[in-house]
Amino acid sequence: MSLIFIIAGWGKLTGYSGTQGYFTSIGLPAILVPLVILIELGGGLALLFGLKTRWVAAILALFSIGSAFIAHTNFAEPGQMNNFLKNLAMAGGFLLFVKYGAGAPSIDDKIAK
Repeated sequence: MSLIFIIAGWGKLTGYSGTQGYFTSIGLPAILVPLVILIELGGGLALLFGLKTRWVAAILALFSIGSAFIAHTNFAEPGQMNNFLKNLAMAGGFLLFVKYGAGAPSIDDKIAK
Protein backbone atom coordinates (compact mmCIF):
# COMPACT_ATOMS: atom_id res chain seq x y z
CA MET A 1 0.00 0.00 0.00
CA SER A 2 2.85 2.35 0.77
CA LEU A 3 4.33 2.03 -2.71
CA ILE A 4 1.16 3.40 -4.31
CA PHE A 5 1.51 6.58 -2.25
CA ILE A 6 5.28 6.87 -2.73
CA ILE A 7 4.86 6.64 -6.51
CA ALA A 8 1.92 9.08 -6.50
CA GLY A 9 3.79 11.59 -4.32
CA TRP A 10 6.93 11.30 -6.45
CA GLY A 11 4.87 11.86 -9.59
CA LYS A 12 3.33 14.99 -8.11
CA LEU A 13 6.75 16.25 -7.03
CA THR A 14 8.41 15.67 -10.40
CA GLY A 15 5.38 16.95 -12.31
CA TYR A 16 4.74 19.83 -9.94
CA SER A 17 3.32 22.34 -12.42
CA GLY A 18 1.03 19.72 -13.95
CA THR A 19 -0.18 18.80 -10.49
CA GLN A 20 -0.92 22.45 -9.75
CA GLY A 21 -2.90 22.65 -12.97
CA TYR A 22 -4.89 19.54 -12.13
CA PHE A 23 -5.65 20.81 -8.64
CA THR A 24 -6.98 24.11 -9.94
CA SER A 25 -9.01 22.29 -12.62
CA ILE A 26 -10.92 20.41 -9.90
CA GLY A 27 -11.35 23.48 -7.73
CA LEU A 28 -8.53 22.94 -5.24
CA PRO A 29 -6.04 25.70 -4.46
CA ALA A 30 -2.59 24.99 -5.88
CA ILE A 31 -1.11 25.87 -2.49
CA LEU A 32 -2.26 22.42 -1.29
CA VAL A 33 0.16 20.61 -3.61
CA PRO A 34 3.10 20.59 -1.14
CA LEU A 35 0.85 19.24 1.63
CA VAL A 36 -0.46 16.48 -0.62
CA ILE A 37 3.09 15.57 -1.69
CA LEU A 38 4.14 15.44 1.97
CA ILE A 39 1.21 13.20 2.88
CA GLU A 40 1.71 10.86 -0.08
CA LEU A 41 5.50 10.68 -0.21
CA GLY A 42 6.23 11.13 3.50
CA GLY A 43 3.30 9.01 4.63
CA GLY A 44 4.13 6.29 2.14
CA LEU A 45 7.76 6.13 3.29
CA ALA A 46 6.77 6.19 6.98
CA LEU A 47 4.33 3.35 6.40
CA LEU A 48 6.90 1.38 4.41
CA PHE A 49 9.38 1.49 7.29
CA GLY A 50 6.76 1.21 10.03
CA LEU A 51 7.38 4.61 11.60
CA LYS A 52 4.45 6.03 13.62
CA THR A 53 2.36 3.50 11.73
CA ARG A 54 -0.95 3.99 13.49
CA TRP A 55 -0.87 7.78 13.13
CA VAL A 56 0.32 7.68 9.54
CA ALA A 57 -2.28 5.06 8.62
CA ALA A 58 -5.04 7.20 10.16
CA ILE A 59 -3.89 10.21 8.15
CA LEU A 60 -3.66 8.16 4.94
CA ALA A 61 -7.12 6.66 5.56
CA LEU A 62 -8.66 10.12 5.93
CA PHE A 63 -6.66 11.37 2.95
CA SER A 64 -7.84 8.44 0.81
CA ILE A 65 -11.48 9.02 1.69
CA GLY A 66 -11.16 12.76 1.12
CA SER A 67 -9.42 12.40 -2.21
CA ALA A 68 -12.00 9.83 -3.34
CA PHE A 69 -14.82 12.30 -2.77
CA ILE A 70 -12.92 15.40 -3.94
CA ALA A 71 -10.98 14.19 -6.97
CA HIS A 72 -12.61 10.98 -8.18
CA THR A 73 -16.37 11.54 -8.43
CA ASN A 74 -16.55 12.41 -12.13
CA PHE A 75 -17.71 8.90 -13.04
CA ALA A 76 -18.30 9.93 -16.66
CA GLU A 77 -14.50 10.12 -17.01
CA PRO A 78 -12.93 6.71 -17.68
CA GLY A 79 -11.24 5.19 -14.66
CA GLN A 80 -12.67 7.53 -12.05
CA MET A 81 -15.05 4.95 -10.58
CA ASN A 82 -12.09 2.57 -10.21
CA ASN A 83 -10.01 5.30 -8.53
CA PHE A 84 -12.91 6.15 -6.22
CA LEU A 85 -13.39 2.53 -5.15
CA LYS A 86 -9.62 1.94 -4.89
CA ASN A 87 -9.31 4.87 -2.50
CA LEU A 88 -12.13 3.58 -0.30
CA ALA A 89 -10.57 0.10 -0.27
CA MET A 90 -7.18 1.58 0.63
CA ALA A 91 -8.81 3.46 3.51
CA GLY A 92 -10.12 0.14 4.81
CA GLY A 93 -6.64 -1.34 4.64
CA PHE A 94 -5.19 1.64 6.48
CA LEU A 95 -7.75 1.18 9.25
CA LEU A 96 -6.31 -2.30 9.81
CA PHE A 97 -2.90 -0.67 10.36
CA VAL A 98 -4.54 1.75 12.80
CA LYS A 99 -5.97 -1.18 14.77
CA TYR A 100 -3.05 -3.62 14.62
CA GLY A 101 0.06 -1.52 13.92
CA ALA A 102 2.94 -2.53 11.69
CA GLY A 103 4.17 -5.66 13.43
CA ALA A 104 7.66 -6.95 14.12
CA PRO A 105 9.67 -5.78 11.10
CA SER A 106 9.08 -2.08 11.79
CA ILE A 107 10.75 0.92 13.35
CA ASP A 108 7.79 1.18 15.74
CA ASP A 109 8.54 -2.33 17.01
CA LYS A 110 12.24 -1.56 17.45
CA ILE A 111 11.42 1.63 19.42
CA ALA A 112 8.98 -0.25 21.66
CA LYS A 113 11.64 -2.79 22.70
